[in-house]
Amino acid sequence: MIKFEELEAKSIEKGLIPVIIQDNKSLRVLMLGYMNREAYEKSIAEGRVTFFSRSKERLWTKGETSGNYLYIKEIEKDCDNDTLLLRVDPAGPVCHTGSTSCFGGENSEGFIRELSQIIKTRHEEMPEGSYTTKLFNKGVNKIAQKVGEEAVESVIEATNGTRDGLIYELSDLVYHVLVLMENNGVTVSDIEKELWSRHYLPKR
Repeated sequence: MIKFEELEAKSIEKGLIPVIIQDNKSLRVLMLGYMNREAYEKSIAEGRVTFFSRSKERLWTKGETSGNYLYIKEIEKDCDNDTLLLRVDPAGPVCHTGSTSCFGGENSEGFIRELSQIIKTRHEEMPEGSYTTKLFNKGVNKIAQKVGEEAVESVIEATNGTRDGLIYELSDLVYHVLVLMENNGVTVSDIEKELWSRHYLPKR
């Protein structure tokens, strides 16, 4: 666990550290706040985010009025030890306007990771009547067959169809690929690491 004294508070008069809040599933940036030592220690103790409000001049637990708490999943500090990144599970909209994020309003950016988590939950719980459950019950051969079918349909739409049609078919393809990944124990992070290594690591 990171200790507050390891950090370099930039706002000298209050000893404040900027804190970036990021959705643990979608990785979307949700908001920016500030913590002093007391706010940080309260956040650690309770497992949910408390800031130091510069306007209220007091500790402020996000969600204390709305109930939309930010439950902490992971904490990282940056390379200069002067900023924190908190990955959280939000209990509801983060922005006071009712939007999911304070940046950019409502959109579906980052939903692929969230969908991956939904599929993982389906695999764990196997609810009756779920199409995803039916795929898992049929096994890897059927799932792989569906990936192949959706890939062919995407190719056909790309060469002879419309942009909207291609988006529809590619969405089917991505969904079934995610089901195949979950079935075989492969995560989105595994794919990201492989692609990262291809791009950044020196070729032998």
